[in-house]
Amino acid sequence: YGTGSSRDWAAKGTRLLGVRAVIASSFERIHRSNLLGMGVLPLEFAQEGITAASLKLAGNEIFAIEGINEPIVARQQATLVIATPEGGSRKVPLTVRIDTTTECEYFAAGGILPHVLGAIASQQQQ
Repeated sequence: YGTGSSRDWAAKGTRLLGVRAVIASSFERIHRSNLLGMGVLPLEFAQEGITAASLKLAGNEIFAIEGINEPIVARQQATLVIATPEGGSRKVPLTVRIDTTTECEYFAAGGILPHVLGAIASQQQQ
């Protein structure tokens, strides 16, 4: 994918590690865009005051994301389900930080590069 800023490489490294979604209190515009470009789903806590720190995570929880519709719709709502080793769980509302229909298309394709390559391939078939 070439060279770029540290934020660009942060998104590339995230994707190369196999991460499929990132949850944060907020995103810097360019980092959110870079994550999308790499096919990583940016999610934000939907309620004011909810942060990773306020959830008091121990590090042994299992996380699942529910409510992601196909195809993804800009700014749709989702739910983070946090399961504890003791068998308990809690749900936290999230907002999908895909903000435009074009970004939805990029994400659905797996990122910007697969989207562009798909567009080129479909033009060559015509």
